[in-house]
Amino acid sequence: MSRQSNEPQYVLCVSNRGYPASLMVRRLYRRLADADAHERGLVRVVDESGDDYLYPEKLFVAVDLPRQVGRAFRAAR
Repeated sequence: MSRQSNEPQYVLCVSNRGYPASLMVRRLYRRLADADAHERGLVRVVDESGDDYLYPEKLFVAVDLPRQVGRAFRAAR
């Protein structure tokens, strides 16, 4: 998940071990760029609370979405 960009990126939660109240398996989450977190094996995502937090990268898989889908997600906020 080392890709850094100005475009919002999304990750798919593949495990919520240790974070069952904050993350839902098989749900897409918006990933926010955070180079310091990445160096520590973490990823910053906007979780179920609506706020961004750091989680272990191993809980997610990066997902490339078509631009149209990303725009639709941003518009649905």
